[in-house]
Order: sequence, then structure tokens, then C-alpha cells
Amino acid sequence: MNIAHILLKAHKLHPERAAVSIGSKTLYNYRSFYERVRYLAASMTAELSLNVGDRVAIAMPNHPEYLVIRYAAWFAGLSVVPINAKLHTLEINYMLEHSGSKVCFISSKLQREGDFQNSAKVEVVDVDSDEYQDMVNPGQEIDMVEVQPDALAWLFYTSGTTGKPKGVMITHHNMLIGAMSYLVDVDNISAADSIIHAAPISHGSGFYDLPHVMRCANQVIPAGGQFDPSEVLGLIQDWDGVTMFLAPTMIKRLVQSQESSQCSLRGLKTVVYGGGPMYVEDIKRALDVLGPCFVQIYGQGESPMTITVLSKTVINNTSHERYEKRLASVGMAQSSVSVTIFGDDGLPATKGAIGEVLVKGAVVARGYWNDDAATRATWKDGWLHTGDIGFFDEDGFLTLIDRSKDLIISGGSNIYPREIEEVLVAHPSVNEVACVGQFSEEWGESVVAFVVLEHQCLADERDLDEFCLSRIARFKRPKYYHFVDSLPKNNYGKVLKTDLRQLLSIKPLN
Repeated sequence: MNIAHILLKAHKLHPERAAVSIGSKTLYNYRSFYERVRYLAASMTAELSLNVGDRVAIAMPNHPEYLVIRYAAWFAGLSVVPINAKLHTLEINYMLEHSGSKVCFISSKLQREGDFQNSAKVEVVDVDSDEYQDMVNPGQEIDMVEVQPDALAWLFYTSGTTGKPKGVMITHHNMLIGAMSYLVDVDNISAADSIIHAAPISHGSGFYDLPHVMRCANQVIPAGGQFDPSEVLGLIQDWDGVTMFLAPTMIKRLVQSQESSQCSLRGLKTVVYGGGPMYVEDIKRALDVLGPCFVQIYGQGESPMTITVLSKTVINNTSHERYEKRLASVGMAQSSVSVTIFGDDGLPATKGAIGEVLVKGAVVARGYWNDDAATRATWKDGWLHTGDIGFFDEDGFLTLIDRSKDLIISGGSNIYPREIEEVLVAHPSVNEVACVGQFSEEWGESVVAFVVLEHQCLADERDLDEFCLSRIARFKRPKYYHFVDSLPKNNYGKVLKTDLRQLLSIKPLN
């Protein structure tokens, strides 16, 4: 099987339908998209001398050719290595070298802004060059290469917040099951719908390319190549049946922009969110401003977008007696996986008991690229150990408490930062917050809250302390509050708590 078969089928079913658009303009229909993919696949084998199984990297911002390159690579039996274009040159070169990529596709935008220096000894092709244009022009043709279901399709490098990034091996079968899971568990798609790739295609948004191609829908690349709230609100008015995958931090910015602009949302169908904690107060505000369009997913690079889902039906069922608790959860297990909780004793936990989240299923990756030790440490007895801490309620809804590495132990008691953050973010003066542990000779660790205030809002430690004491146990409240202009985030919008802990190790608060 080859995941590129879904494009071949779409081309045959609806050749004239819009396939790839830039801003408000259709660039390729499914006929021209497929032909461009086929010509590039032939050039990859003939001109770039790539063989079945070779790795092809894409290190550029969202661009229409991103989609062409990855389908062409799959068509030719190659594996794709997606690299976030905002990474540092050293990080990009590490991934190129570690993956053994033979070719790296970039855009001139990356060359100008990222000062990309190729030290990995790979051939670099600029999609904005005449060379690339020659490669996609009509010429040689090849048949689609058939590959085994467990052949590597997508070598995704983790964010590397705890060390060097690891290459997660996603197979053609993994990707097919993941796409089908979207249609079963997340949302339905029609050929009249569109997905706006406002978040990086190198990450979750790119994974949702697949079910939209399966349904012959349109894929829209913002003209700016990245997330801009005002541009996204404009595109929602230009296209119908709009879906987006956004990180919670992006949704906050979109909500703020819509509150001030009051744009028409007639084209908005679905916003899928994930990739970081969405606090209850934030999703309530988003529902008020953007309407009943939200679906939450929980996944990891090792089980991309496919562990649990909190459906529109649940999110919009405000009359349910456990509505608030369900809104704070990440939903129920998706159909393609089994999810369980294991306690510290290595045994399945009872309902309501806190432990590590484990997952297995046909969508879960097969391991890490060239890292047997890390693979053995993460996959045990068929289960993927996620490193996330949570519990199931009586109805099967999973609530995540924190990453195991973020747990704070103070005076022998376990303190979960997410619980404190949920409280603090409900304060009207707080925009963002992140809690971490700081070494304490007396308690082992003390809780430190890094706080970003709303614009022109005033609050001090006393205000926040009183707010916490009215809502959580005294021992859980932060010992210190550190007010900052912004929180450090990676290129996908996740807060980098490792950076905050490192800051405290250099300059502790007292």
C-alpha cells in the first residue's frame, strides 16, 4: 500500500475540484495537483537520483509546494522528514544528519530569514527557483511505487524539550489509520469543505491534510505562510466549511482578534485544538466568541493526533451535570487505540486513580529512528508510555494532570502544576501562567508561578495568593510569583517549562 493512493483516487473522482489554494485563490485542482506530484516524483528519481526508502526533508514555512513535495515523495516510495522552518540552523542540520536525508527542500523565505547554512551534506532544492520549476514541468513519468504497510512514510522529530530530538517513525499504515480515525471520531468532511493550514504543516495541521484529500476537499495555505489571526478571519469569509487545527495559544490570539474585529464567521465549521493545555476559562471564552465549532484531540508525535477526542457534542452539551469536568478533560479514547492508566506499581490503575497514560493500536508509531534504547524505554509490552499523568472518570473520560517530569513534590506531597494554572488563569488580570518547581532545602521543591498579566491590568502577589487560597489547598499555592512579559514557547506554541526551570537554577527566587 502507499498513502499517496488517496490522492490518485481524489484525482479520479473529482479532477476539477479545488485541491490547493493560496489565500483566497485556487492554485491547483485535483487534476493539476496530481499531475504536478507525478512529474516531481519522476524528477526525484531521475534528476535527484533518489531510491525507494531514501529520506527527503522539507524545511520551509507553509507553502503550496509543501503538499506537492510530500505526495511526490510518497508516490516515488520515499520517506518524508518534516522540519519546522523556524528552528535554528544547528537544529535543522542535526535532523538532516540524523535522518540521513539525501535532499532538503526549502524556500527562499527560509534562506533569507533563517540564514540556512547546509552543513549536513545534503542536496538543497529551493522551491522558488527555476531548478524546481523545471522539476515539476511535464516530462518523465513513473508509476506509483507500491510499498509495504510498515514502510516509513513520515519521520517526525520530537520537539526535544528534554534532550536531542528523536525521530518518530510513522508508517504508511499508521497514517492511513490516523486519517480514517479523523473521519470516524473527530469530524466529517465533504468535498465542498476547506482546511486552512494556519498552523505548521510540519506538525499536526499537516496530518489533517490526509482526511481532507480522502474527501476531495480544498487545502488553503495562508498567503503569509504562517498564523496571522486577522488573515485567518478573512479566509473564513472566503471559503466554506472551514476547518483548522490550532494550538491553544493560537486560539487565544484568534479570539482576541475576533473580539475587536467582529468578522463574519459564516464559513467556520470546525476548530480542532490540541498540542498543549487548554484551560477551562479559555475554551469557554472561545466558545462565546467563535461559537460551537470546537473539537479537542490529544495525541503525541508517537501517536499523532489519535489518542483521545473531546467531541463537539460533548463540548456543546452545557446542560450535562459533569459539563465542567468533561470540558477540563481530553475526552475519550479514539476508535483506533486502546488507552489505559498504569500506577507506580506497573499495574493497571482503578477508575479515578492517577497514573501514567499508556496507549497502543494500529496508529501508534513503531519506534524511534536509529535509537533502540529510547524505543525500548518508551514501548513496553506493546504499550506506548506517554509520560503524561492522568486519570479516567467513571464514563471513560481522560483528564490529564501533567507531564510526569513537571510533577512538583513539596514536603512529600505531589503537586500538579496544571491544577494551579487552571485556578490562576481564571483570575481576570491573568493572561497566561506556567508553574514549575524550584529547589527548596526545607520542602524539597517550592512552587513558582510565572505570570503574564492582561494588557493594562494590575495584580500583585497578594491578589493572586488570596485568589489561590480561596480555591485550592494552602500547600499547593505558589511560594513565589514572577511577573513576565511572555512565556518561552517552542515553535508549536508549547510553553517550555525546561527553560523556566533552567532560569530558576541560575537565579533562584527567594
